[in-house]
Amino acid sequence: MQNRKFNSEIKLIAFDADDTLWVNEYHYRRAEENFAELMSIWCDKKTAIDVLLKKEKENLPLLGYGSKAFIIALVESGIEISRGNLLNEEITDLIELGKSTIGQEIELLPNVKEVLETLQNRYPLLLATKGDLKEQESKIERSGLKKYFNHVEIMSEKESDRYLNIIEKLRVEPQNFLMIGNSFKSDILPVLEIGGNAIYIPAEITWAHEIVEEKEHPNLIKTDSLNKILPFFNIHKS
Repeated sequence: MQNRKFNSEIKLIAFDADDTLWVNEYHYRRAEENFAELMSIWCDKKTAIDVLLKKEKENLPLLGYGSKAFIIALVESGIEISRGNLLNEEITDLIELGKSTIGQEIELLPNVKEVLETLQNRYPLLLATKGDLKEQESKIERSGLKKYFNHVEIMSEKESDRYLNIIEKLRVEPQNFLMIGNSFKSDILPVLEIGGNAIYIPAEITWAHEIVEEKEHPNLIKTDSLNKILPFFNIHKS
């Protein structure tokens, strides 16, 4: 529903963080490539990455998201692929590879500050992200974007009941809530399920476990960049 305008009916706008406001998945994709290279003496690239993704998925219920879970998956996958023949220094290499995804310089996506500053003057803003608490808190602080948000929520998983809990706490009805994010699975579907509104901005790189079948919905707008959302609010750049 690309011609829709969000105005007085919206009482709260939420933004996802990773790959909506700043670059994130690129660092993991690069680490996956390096992992496959380290495993090349035992298997081909596709096999290595498939094993890693499978291990990450198996660990999600217990370990959740983030670099710490990724490090464990790297080591477990390396042991499995090598059939237990990894040397101590090779295990250390895998740990260091995983740690390389932590503390990366925050690279904001284009026009992020301009969009947030414009919307902040008209709506309460919520930063709604998921992952490891300490890691996400660090990225939020280092991004310099915290000042634009009235509330910050870091969830272990983005599900419809989690969104409901948040908006109930903030005394906002689902039809007055708008979520903006890059993951159809985590940012869009759960919000549509509770009767909320969503703007979907697909990222250039999407983690395999976040890929789901997309669908149209009367409360959904899809666009290709954050900079293009302001006209949906009858707000234009000066």
